[in-house]
Amino acid sequence: MVTSEGRALVREKQLILISSDGLTGERFFLGVDSEGTAYFAVVGEPKPEPEAELAHLFEVGVELSPRDGRLFAQALGLVQWHADHRFSPSTGEPTVIEQGGWVRREANGGLHFPRTDPAVIMLVHDGVPGPEGRALLGSGALWPAQGVRRYSTLAGFVEPGETAEAAVAREVFEEAGVGIRKITYFGSQPHPYPRSLMLGFTALGDPQEPIVIDPEELADARWFTRDEVRAVKDRVSDAFRLPNRSSISYRLVLHWLDTL
Repeated sequence: MVTSEGRALVREKQLILISSDGLTGERFFLGVDSEGTAYFAVVGEPKPEPEAELAHLFEVGVELSPRDGRLFAQALGLVQWHADHRFSPSTGEPTVIEQGGWVRREANGGLHFPRTDPAVIMLVHDGVPGPEGRALLGSGALWPAQGVRRYSTLAGFVEPGETAEAAVAREVFEEAGVGIRKITYFGSQPHPYPRSLMLGFTALGDPQEPIVIDPEELADARWFTRDEVRAVKDRVSDAFRLPNRSSISYRLVLHWLDTL
């Protein structure tokens, strides 16, 4: 696949994969499938294809097959890592690509490997079943204004020396001032913007506890009932917007709506 500024060619919900013969630009090995076909990411401007468009993963990820979604996410993370590690952090000298793009070597022989930054993303709810059960959602302070405000689950990076569960509790308290309990792991999702792994959790909180937002992180945070969230999800209401459907945040919301 060819990537250009974080985008790839997509047609009819499929990645356009072409032979790498004759392509110029850096290429990175992505793996081999069960039939022996090798896949590479090539950095460059792809040639136009009929009825195809350049798209970001967050725009089309929910529509892609599992294979295409994995290839796209892997390519984005690897390409961005190489773009950020062309020079040694200790000497400033250029590094070179080895092992199909899975290593960068310094002039002195030192090796650097692709990095993944762990982050946590969590849906905090009150544990109440039925339509009146509530979940805490926030709207990011840096999100561009697009008419109706979007609300999502809270998230943040894991800090050095911290467990993922401790990061969940800290981030919720720092961003919204709410204490939580019963932190439960849900699942994970690659988030190659530029190279994170989102670790999803649910947790219990008390809607009676005052929300105190960090204005540098959130523009707003509120408790929403299941009825309110389901109405937006089913497009009965446009009172606010939910997370992108390709995100683990959206999956956490659906999990709360339908099973918790």
